[in-house]
This record gives sequence, structure tokens and C-alpha cells, in this order.
Amino acid sequence: MSSRYAKGPTETERCIESLLAIFHKHAERDGDATSLSKQEFKQFMTSELGSLIQKDPAIVDRIRKKIDMNNDDKIDFLEFLNLLGGLAEACHRHVTTSARH
Repeated sequence: MSSRYAKGPTETERCIESLLAIFHKHAERDGDATSLSKQEFKQFMTSELGSLIQKDPAIVDRIRKKIDMNNDDKIDFLEFLNLLGGLAEACHRHVTTSARH
């Protein structure tokens, strides 16, 4: 992919490429690369965000239901980004709050 970058991808471009790669790695398991099925979402959460769900494995289903905005029992890329954006925002809030105290 780096051939389209004059001086190589920026850190932000690499992050976007990583998000795409992670989503597609998990979404392609059932042959439909456009969304994560319930099982694919569970595998994603377990392998990529396992430390967040260790104490409460049932949280995976609750999170999936909350971010599935169109209630189709699948997580599309925008819903996936909403999840990651929410997690990033929560981490940012924690870091900035901790830095002030």
C-alpha cells in the first residue's frame, strides 16, 4: 500500500490502514467482509480488546447491542468506528483527568 505515498504513510494513515485491516481480518471469516457477525464480533472483542472484557464476558453482547444502530445483528464499519471512537474518547478523558489530579 505504501506505493501511493510519496514519502511513506504518515502515522495517522498507518493507523487508518490498521483499523481497516483489523476490521477486515475479523469480518472476512464468514465470507462477508462488510460487517461483523455476532460470532466475529465476539472473536474481535476477545482477541483485540480482551483486557476490557476479562471481568464480565457478557459485556460483549451488551456492547454489540448498544453499537448496532440499525439493529441488524451485525456490526458494520461505521458502527465499528463508533465503538473504537468511544473507547478512545474514554481513554483520553481518563488520561486528561488523571493528569489534572
